[in-house]
Amino acid sequence: MSEPMSEAEDSPGTPRRRARWLLLGSLALNLFFIGIAVAMLVRGPPPPPHWRHHNVFERVDRLADTLPPADGKIVRDAMNTNHAAIAKAQEEFHNARNAIRAALRQQPFNEDAMRAAMAKMRAARQTFDEVIQGVFADTAAKMSSAGRQALADWPHRGKRERGPR
Repeated sequence: MSEPMSEAEDSPGTPRRRARWLLLGSLALNLFFIGIAVAMLVRGPPPPPHWRHHNVFERVDRLADTLPPADGKIVRDAMNTNHAAIAKAQEEFHNARNAIRAALRQQPFNEDAMRAAMAKMRAARQTFDEVIQGVFADTAAKMSSAGRQALADWPHRGKRERGPR
């Protein structure tokens, strides 16, 4: 059998004592990282980016916040002036998209109804694009050069430019 260790062999400076502390430190660090990994797996998915709202008025309001104040006011005023036309075009587009969803859920599936819903959505999207783009074309002519540049750069991609998409 082995002899009991003397105090000199188990003093704080001995290799055996250091090895125990390293083992405990390593164990604590491993448990910490395992805890982080479990926490990341347990939490839900990240929330969707804020720019993905389907409401054009919310998106344009956020865009106007990034412009020089006078240009932001011009954009907001144009959206308010054309609110009824934009809202109508947006609602028709959303309704057409919902019609496609309804056609997909229909039992039995009706391919002709699906194609008709898709055609209506294309037309609604075209109308929506024409209305909103017309507002921005008119508005851009009234904006400063700096405002148009900021509009061209939107959405801002942070400090690092990633180039065109």
